[in-house]
Amino acid sequence: MSERRSDARSSASKKNASSGAGQVQSLTRALTLLQRLATSDIGLNLTELSGGVGLAPSTAHRLLNSMRQLDFVDYDEQSGLWSVGVTAFSVGSAYLKKRDFVAQARPYMKQLVAETGETSNLAVLEGVQHVFVGQVECNEVMRMVVQIGSRGALHAAGVGKALLSALEDDTVMAIIQRTGLEAMTPNTITSPSAFLEELGRIRDQGYSVDNEEQTSGLRCVAANIYDENAEAIAAVSISGPSVRVKSDRIPVYSAAVIKAADGITRAIGGHRPS
Repeated sequence: MSERRSDARSSASKKNASSGAGQVQSLTRALTLLQRLATSDIGLNLTELSGGVGLAPSTAHRLLNSMRQLDFVDYDEQSGLWSVGVTAFSVGSAYLKKRDFVAQARPYMKQLVAETGETSNLAVLEGVQHVFVGQVECNEVMRMVVQIGSRGALHAAGVGKALLSALEDDTVMAIIQRTGLEAMTPNTITSPSAFLEELGRIRDQGYSVDNEEQTSGLRCVAANIYDENAEAIAAVSISGPSVRVKSDRIPVYSAAVIKAADGITRAIGGHRPS
């Protein structure tokens, strides 16, 4: 009896192993077909597809139909051509979201600190706030220090205003209707019309300035970083006490910040809006 149970377990184990190997093989073949489809701009017919990857037409057709059910591939009934589907596009686009632009930005932020002598920050737009995702501190005793992951009000911060400047005015108005324009210092812009004018200036000049609007005695200069679709995905800045970051030095600081933002943009394969 014991020997029969052992034989049964052995047989089941072999069967499971064989089934697993078959599933892996099917997955490999399906991904190979998907890779082949990705090389064509207009699509491929079944003969071109199966021959190109060394599969029997019947096997390729079965795998393609399975992927079609999940929208990994599309089939045009009129032309008889297979092409990459929307699900495959979404999965591929996830890589762009995952791309570690924070690490790629760090060398440019270090250079920015070396050029200006002030702390550099990196922030992204999340909901109706900005979130700090990177920082390179300067060596000054009096300097700005933020905790990574901390959030702030968009309307009063250099990075926040830069990020808002990349949005349409209607979208900006919807945000500030939710958040308000709280007066955080005497310099905070609290009028919606004046705030939209400020964003217009930022768009024209390519950088924003927090002129002691969030914290008295602190100035910040920021510029946007753009992805391959020319969409702002983050803002890089320098921040320091107003006794060092003087108003008459803003042109020098803004040029350095824009240079850093453009360098990061190029490093991640992005470009500014035309």
